[in-house]
Order: sequence, then C-alpha cells, then structure tokens
Amino acid sequence: MKRREFITLLGGVAAWPLAAYAQQRERTRRIGVLLPAPADDLEFQARVGAFLQGLQQSGWTIGQNARVDTRSATSDAGEIRRHAVELVATTPDVILATGASTTGPLLQATRSVPIVFAAVADPVGAGFVDSLARPGGNATGFISFEYGLSAKWLELLKEIAPGVTRVAVLRDPAIPSGIGQFGVIQAAATSLGVESVTISVHDAAGIEHAVAAFARPNSGLILTVSGLAYAHRDLIIALAARHKLPAVYPERPFVAGGGLISYGSHQVDLYRQAASYVDRILRGEKAADMPVQAPTKYELVINLKTAKALGIDIPATVLARADEVIE
Repeated sequence: MKRREFITLLGGVAAWPLAAYAQQRERTRRIGVLLPAPADDLEFQARVGAFLQGLQQSGWTIGQNARVDTRSATSDAGEIRRHAVELVATTPDVILATGASTTGPLLQATRSVPIVFAAVADPVGAGFVDSLARPGGNATGFISFEYGLSAKWLELLKEIAPGVTRVAVLRDPAIPSGIGQFGVIQAAATSLGVESVTISVHDAAGIEHAVAAFARPNSGLILTVSGLAYAHRDLIIALAARHKLPAVYPERPFVAGGGLISYGSHQVDLYRQAASYVDRILRGEKAADMPVQAPTKYELVINLKTAKALGIDIPATVLARADEVIE
C-alpha cells in the first residue's frame, strides 16, 4: 500500500468514530401540531404540507433530526382541549397551533412549552401575547389579517353587487376579533350608504334562522374570521345560495366549496412562514422575544359558477385582480 493511501485510510478510520458519536448525540427534536379539523380535511393537509416543507428547507428531516406528532381534533371545544392536554403531556420542544381555537387551550395546558400559532386574528385581544412587538410569554406567531382588511370585504361586495344596500355580518361574538371586524365594517358601511347588522355564529339552527329572517332583495353577507365560521362553512355557503345572497368570505376554502368570492391572507403561506419560527425556536430563540408578524401574501379568489347561479356578472376589473378563478 502506498504511503499516501495509508494515511488517507488511517485518517478516515480515526474520523469515523467521532462522526458516528456526533450523529448519535444529535437529539431528535419533537414538534407537536394541533389542528381543529379531522385528519382527512384537504385544506389542513395542504397547510401542514407547507409547514413540513418549510421545516425541510430549514434543515429538519422528519425521522432523522425531527419528529412531528399531529393531533387532529374536530371543531368541538371539548375535543380540542383534550387533544391539547394530551399533546403537551408528550413534552414536545415546540407546538404549532392553528387559530385561536387551539392556541387558547394549549396556553391553558402549558406556560412553558413554546407555541407558534398561525392565523390568529387578534392575539393581543385574546390574551395570548402582551404585544405584537414583544409577546412576552411562551407564544408567538402570525396573525391572519389586519383589521383594515374588513372594510375591503364590504368594498368588494359593493363592487360585484352594486345594488346591495343591506349587509349581514356573520361573526363570533365570543372572540375579540369578531367585535373588531364588525366595527371596521360598520364604519365603512356608513360611508358607502349600506345598512349593516350582525348575525352571531353559535350553532347551525341559529345561523339558519337568522339568515332566513334577514334575506330579502338587495342584501348580502360578509363572513368574518373565526373557528366557528369555518366549522359551519358548508351550511353558510348553502344558505347564501338558497337565499340568493352575494357573500364575501375571508379564505379560499369557502370559495372552493361553492362560495362566491373571498379575499384574505394566503393560509398555506402562513404555515410555511410558521415553520421558520419553529426552526428559530429549535435553534435556541425564545418565543417571548420573537414579534408576532402580519401576513405578507393575500389572495382574491372568485367562483364564476356561483356568480352565474346568482345572476352576478363579475366586473372585468375584479377578474383582472383575481389570483384564482374557479369555473
């Protein structure tokens, strides 16, 4: 054997145990995910897929240096609380939460495990963080929208259905963002000459009765952001169709499910961004010092089939701004 080859071989032998030892010592980091939806929900599958892709781009490989434990609940508050407690009991290094419906129960279950939330409307009002700039506790993440967006929903409704003079705002009165969103819409309604009323989102029977009582010519609907709205999305879409009410929704899934039009943050992108916060926490940063961020990507989605069924001719100016048109 030549001397150079022997030295190379010797170096490799000497280095192997060190590399193997370092690999053995690299701890697998545990990431919890809590979803307010069943495991077969296609929208949440896409969101989690973007989150996992973001983790991979940051250097985390599932099964090697990271493990993900996903708990899929329904929209039932009791089920979410149970899953939150069970997930915290597994002692993860960090947890990804979805909206206020999962962030609240997780914070009740732990004040030590870091939590990164995606798509919370008002984390300050809900008491999840001290401020957007300095969260101060064990939670941080991304808000689903800024309140000024609520006025754009009404402006969009008037743009596609100029004859609308009355609008019902469906909101969850139990959450601060529901009140705030209606306040912005109410202010915009005054300047646009539109009468605005609220319909509280509690249960299916109540929503159906309230929408039926409200519906009449020249009326429209606006659905604000909440977990309850998402839970009743199929019913709300069906009621809008049944009563011939043009409706504006806050997220793409409502339009994909048959709703007329939506404008809001790109939810999949929020989960991809959330992966970057999880990465930073796993590398030693504290949630308390990481500012809550606003969305950077919004999308306008239109369902032309629904527009045709309602007898609405979407203006060319609106179609030109659309990110997606479903036909």
